[in-house]
Amino acid sequence: MKKQVCSTVFPLLCILLFLSAEAQTCRPSGRIQGENPPPGQCNTENDSDCCKDGKWYTTYKCSPPVSSQTKATLTLNSFEPGGDGGAPSECDNQYHSDDDPVVALSTGWFNHRERCLKYINIHGNGKSVRAKVVDECDSTMGCDSDHDYQPPCRNNIVDASKAVWKALGVPENKGEMDIYWSDTD
Repeated sequence: MKKQVCSTVFPLLCILLFLSAEAQTCRPSGRIQGENPPPGQCNTENDSDCCKDGKWYTTYKCSPPVSSQTKATLTLNSFEPGGDGGAPSECDNQYHSDDDPVVALSTGWFNHRERCLKYINIHGNGKSVRAKVVDECDSTMGCDSDHDYQPPCRNNIVDASKAVWKALGVPENKGEMDIYWSDTD
């Protein structure tokens, strides 16, 4: 009897663990094909990439699970008019000074505007900074005028203003950096 219970329970436990791990996995949701932007239409400030004709770009509707120490990649973005961020911020339809600690989160973490105008803590380079979420770094679309002819964001991006980089004591020309972030209380 004991052997029969073990042989029945163990496979069920394995299936439940597999499904639980599977539910926390963020898989690509699709791909879009890039086109070369019209002349002068892709802002390469802060080393932003422009879409390339014929190149396929992965899209995501999700991001990795959020925890008290969510691992992410920090990138540099301008939230000012004429900056590489493009249009006004999604949360308040405003531009923001690059001297203010503001960020855009990948689509899954942006969570249908749930984090709009809320603060997150960012930890990197042995320092921390509190930043306001003002925009989405779109992981579902790109390579069009609405996205400044830039590729879709990866699903693990915290796109930050110069003020965030400065607070972390990191030169702006570093490109990108591994960080951890969390929601504030």
